[in-house]
Amino acid sequence: MKYTKAFEIAEYDRRTLELKKRMASSGFDLLICQDPASMGWLTGFDGWSFYTPQAVLVHLEASSPIWFGRAQDAKSAHITTDLPADNIIGFSENLVHHSTRHPFDELCDLIIARGWGSARIGVELDAHYYTARAHQHIVKGLPNATISDNQEIVNWARLVKSEAELIYMREAGRIVTDTMNKAISKLQPGVRQFEVIADVYHTQITGFDNKFGDYTSLCPLIQVGEGTSTPHLTWTDAPLPDSGLIVMEIGAARRHYHAPLTRTMHMGKPPAAIETLADVIIEGGDRALEAAKPGVTCEEVEAIWQSVLKRHGYRKESRVGYSIGLNYPPDWGERTASLRPGDQTVMQAGMCFHFQSGMWLDNFGAAISEPFIVTDKGGERLSHVDRELIVVN
Repeated sequence: MKYTKAFEIAEYDRRTLELKKRMASSGFDLLICQDPASMGWLTGFDGWSFYTPQAVLVHLEASSPIWFGRAQDAKSAHITTDLPADNIIGFSENLVHHSTRHPFDELCDLIIARGWGSARIGVELDAHYYTARAHQHIVKGLPNATISDNQEIVNWARLVKSEAELIYMREAGRIVTDTMNKAISKLQPGVRQFEVIADVYHTQITGFDNKFGDYTSLCPLIQVGEGTSTPHLTWTDAPLPDSGLIVMEIGAARRHYHAPLTRTMHMGKPPAAIETLADVIIEGGDRALEAAKPGVTCEEVEAIWQSVLKRHGYRKESRVGYSIGLNYPPDWGERTASLRPGDQTVMQAGMCFHFQSGMWLDNFGAAISEPFIVTDKGGERLSHVDRELIVVN
């Protein structure tokens, strides 16, 4: 089977070395990484197997990470990674959904067999697929270890993207641009919401120039009319109205690197209140992206956005953005830096964010968001969809 890996081995070696430096500084001998994005970032592993326990182990003194997962998924690890065959370990199939035993019982046996039973171990307590039961079995199975939350140590290592990663981010930006423009062209009175979304999925995966798109970590979101006053509704079979507001948040992924994007459309002539809100969102986003340069903190960028809102009589209580990159369902955010008050993360060139400028009022909302890369010239937009309230006549 011919499988084209996303990166050269040297890229993964660099990442592992960087992570080990962070581990040493944080006092960890061993990491148990279950977040599928962390597993992929460290090894290249790619398979829809995160519904069952799996992990990548990184030890300070080991030359290579270890993949541990369901036995029938071990071949996926052989295909998608360059890990040594001895470092690809499948757990017994009868442990899947077992009432009393757990796959991580065998993970603990593996750790002890490697001589790491007394290690200082970091686990991902806030990872989406790291369950309470999994943690209980690790604690019970490694009584001599010191186990603590690693506080997203791998996620923070992923924050600054390499040049190789930025290629995929820009390609995802091209795909999301095409996808949103195609979706906008589909908007006509009487077209049903699910028909619009079906086209979104097709364009997301088709990609461009034989550069295919991956499934995204969030499904396409669409809100119509009063539904625009809340951000996370999905499609129905309702036809689009002759007149009314539509907000769509979609994304595109290239080798699982994500570029999310939101645009607001109005069927027919929009009311003045909606035009005003859109103008403020656009102005605030423009000023914030101009400021998103190395050396500026996340909270400083948010404050610039907030100052524009305040001048026009608005205020956004929730964060206005978050870091993005490699990810898997259920979210494309990296769970690290956020554009909000109190976040003193200093921006560096190569960091990527989704500036989610949504404002949700009592009866309607609007959002004109941007994925961007931090550069010396400010935020480099990954999408090239017009920044405006889009009127569908």
